[in-house]
Amino acid sequence: MNSPQQHPPRTLWIIKTGSTLPAQRAPHGDFEDWIAKGLAQAPTGTRLAVQTLDARTATAWPAPDQMAGAVVTGSPAMVTDREPWSERAAAWLAGVVAAEVPVLGICYGHQLLAHALGGEVARHPAGLEIGTVAVERLAGAEGDALLGALPETFGAQVVHEQSVRRLPPGAVALAANAHEPHQAFRAGPCAWGVQFHPEFSDTVMREYVAHFAPALQRHGADPAALQQAVQPTPASAGLLARFAHLAAVWPQRI
Repeated sequence: MNSPQQHPPRTLWIIKTGSTLPAQRAPHGDFEDWIAKGLAQAPTGTRLAVQTLDARTATAWPAPDQMAGAVVTGSPAMVTDREPWSERAAAWLAGVVAAEVPVLGICYGHQLLAHALGGEVARHPAGLEIGTVAVERLAGAEGDALLGALPETFGAQVVHEQSVRRLPPGAVALAANAHEPHQAFRAGPCAWGVQFHPEFSDTVMREYVAHFAPALQRHGADPAALQQAVQPTPASAGLLARFAHLAAVWPQRI
């Protein structure tokens, strides 16, 4: 791809940190495709140019003053492996947050954001969380520009073994459930992490449950019940369009 310096300053960047299951790519596309589709639902007049940068192979990164915002994707990788590409992405991400450019980290991106800002990421002691789950909006989300308009309880698609075990200094927890106390957080005025996947459809989620079925059975879970419980999650899915709108109008108050 072209050097980031050649793109216009009002670009919304998708930072790709991994790919979905191989069997899903041909029929459904990849993480960046699903995220771009959600971002494109922003109101007319606040839609931005979108570019994807693969963090695993990038040699040039966009400067904060060239960016409207960044969405960091999920990944099958683990933040705790501290792979060189991931650590480079974390260092860049810390600079973007310091410059008060809007950021949304999703799953791996959520954990990478926490790590970049001084939080702690580790394997969740209760193991894999997968499927459609109920998430509670916390008091800290009251008035939040991104999550503040969500219902008090909303559905979300999840698949993760690691999580943010300790938030970065000064970060605010925004959403939680019984399994995961840090389903969402905000750091500074405009950086958010969400452990769940607003870009996942119910079809994609069912395929993830099917993929993990053998491991789930080994640990005493019921994949069939998890499959049956999967449903669309329009409230959390709407966060992508909300973030695109926020990035387009930032830094004016909305």
